[in-house]
Amino acid sequence: MASDIRDDAPASAARDAHTRAKESGRGGEDAVIGRTVTVNRPREEIYAFWRDFSNLAGVMENVERIDVIDDLRSHWVVKAPAGKTVEWDAVVMDDEPGRLIAWQSVEGADVKSSGRIEFLDAPPGRGTMVRATFSYDPPAGWLGEWIAKIFQREPNVQARRDLRRLKQFLETGEVTSSAGPSGRDEDPTEQAL
Repeated sequence: MASDIRDDAPASAARDAHTRAKESGRGGEDAVIGRTVTVNRPREEIYAFWRDFSNLAGVMENVERIDVIDDLRSHWVVKAPAGKTVEWDAVVMDDEPGRLIAWQSVEGADVKSSGRIEFLDAPPGRGTMVRATFSYDPPAGWLGEWIAKIFQREPNVQARRDLRRLKQFLETGEVTSSAGPSGRDEDPTEQAL
């Protein structure tokens, strides 16, 4: 019946995190996120920017820093809810210059995660489609995912924001921000007297 009907869309396209995780064969524990953005730049340029993982801290809002250890390994420090951070080492598992980069966290990481970025030609004159797919096991399971949502650190939201920031930076050379001159986020409708 209706419960037997299956969608042929990939698991990363599912709206429900539990459906995405279950369909991806991860036993309902990992969340899978898939996003795509079109950037008006050549594939090779975007690939080169992304492949130097230290560049990503400038466009990923919650990434404090990424230390490149060698050609395959990097150390990530990422903001978490309540002023905390999480850290992990990641290793590149697949690298096809100008086409894709895939990585995963090493055993024992604070956050078990993996990712794949594909660089695809967009229609002529439109640049490159950047397709990002991430899988992560949130610390504290569904409770950790719920807390992250409250503090607006939920990776599904962050993936969308970060790809938009990547697009802005690569197309314009800067990322727009709501931070005031002091560097703090300020409400532009409030003025100090």
